[in-house]
Amino acid sequence: MKMWSGRFRQPLDPGFERWQRSFDFDRRLLTHELAASSAHARALANAGIVSSSELISILQGLERIAEQAAGSPAFLEDSEAEDVHHFVEKNLVNLIGDTGYKLHSGRSRNEQIATDLRLYIRVCIDQLRAELAEFLALLVDRAERSGNTAMPAYTHLQRAEPVLMSHWLLAYAEMFIRDADRLADCRKRLNFCPLGSGAVAGTTPPLDRRGMAIDLGFDAPTFNSIDATSDRDFVLEFVNALSMIGLHLSRWAEEMIIFSSREFDFVHLPEAYSTGSSAMPQKKNPDLLELTRGKAARIIGAATTLAITLKGLPLAYNKDLQETQEPLFDAAETMLALIPLVTNWMKAVKFNLDRMQEAARSGFMNAWAAATYLVQRGVPFRLAHEQIGKAVQLCLEKGCELQDLSVQELRQLNPLFDEDFYSCLDLASVLALHDVPGGTAPAQVRRAIADAKRRIDFIREEAHAHA
Repeated sequence: MKMWSGRFRQPLDPGFERWQRSFDFDRRLLTHELAASSAHARALANAGIVSSSELISILQGLERIAEQAAGSPAFLEDSEAEDVHHFVEKNLVNLIGDTGYKLHSGRSRNEQIATDLRLYIRVCIDQLRAELAEFLALLVDRAERSGNTAMPAYTHLQRAEPVLMSHWLLAYAEMFIRDADRLADCRKRLNFCPLGSGAVAGTTPPLDRRGMAIDLGFDAPTFNSIDATSDRDFVLEFVNALSMIGLHLSRWAEEMIIFSSREFDFVHLPEAYSTGSSAMPQKKNPDLLELTRGKAARIIGAATTLAITLKGLPLAYNKDLQETQEPLFDAAETMLALIPLVTNWMKAVKFNLDRMQEAARSGFMNAWAAATYLVQRGVPFRLAHEQIGKAVQLCLEKGCELQDLSVQELRQLNPLFDEDFYSCLDLASVLALHDVPGGTAPAQVRRAIADAKRRIDFIREEAHAHA
């Protein structure tokens, strides 16, 4: 029996019926549909709409559906179910008879799908935050173990200044900490329960909406029945948060790809996550990293699809909202698969520390430190900048570094140069110069590592508390 067939005289066109079905993808929501249906059944019993014996029968039937779905994949291959809601009702009636129809008293599929999606995303957020915490912990561990190894920092992909390798890795940790926080913010906003909203105007039986919300782990019921059945902000916000994670992973992957090239040779690709060429025997290609970039584009595309789907809809439920589900599921499942893989890649990768340290010593990356030497002697920074720029030009003509210029040559640019100039140019001095919170001085980086560990522990604990 259709859930809506009484008003119709003619059957659906078979092609249209197959085309508009959503059970092929919304079956992912079955666990959440069963949980929400159980909470609704208990509310019906508390309101006197179903008897105690009927409640027991309904709850046992729902539990049996969960067992069958877990034990037999074939059980979910239902060619007749229109959607996950229809699937549950049809199977419940098959198990317990017409009492199963009573479960739909006082509710609408409009509130059901809004509730199921919130429950689904909430679980995804908790899983993703736990996975991000593991990736973050690994980034920070690699940062800590790198010690005082330095490397070039780049602006415009040109060597800029030396930084500790740990400082570079912590930059990515900051991105992913923000991502974990963004997911937590999203969770707070979606954690309101639409059950009791009905189709659009609110349900008619005296159901305990707060009781249903608490039963399902929500903070409270939603505040407006029209909004509750219309709202997919939480879907778009979640997928936008995934897009940001994807964007950050893509930037991370891009740098790792560049640094793995022979021209840089900072990163040695792990064979377990690389492939070769069918034509060129020497190749080891960064497949996982390249696919990470590609998957990021896919998730960003899902967010764009959602925004365009939602932008022109009038209030309350419209069938267009069905089209928000597949981009959501694809984006969530893509990211849930991706984070463990990049974590494992990060465990396996080897960094060429000697090469990084060597690169940090050349390319005039001590030029700002050289300018600072003059500033500390009263020279305005703009003039110091100009004079060190001329010193760099002289070095380029001579084929040497700043520390190779003689005091006499330097004094032709500014008489304040003296023998102590050279001590400010060695790598350790240049790093120590940036001794401010957030800077690359070793003491500051050690404090940053400790702070990052504390924040990651909080993310991990919060994610596990919700699990």
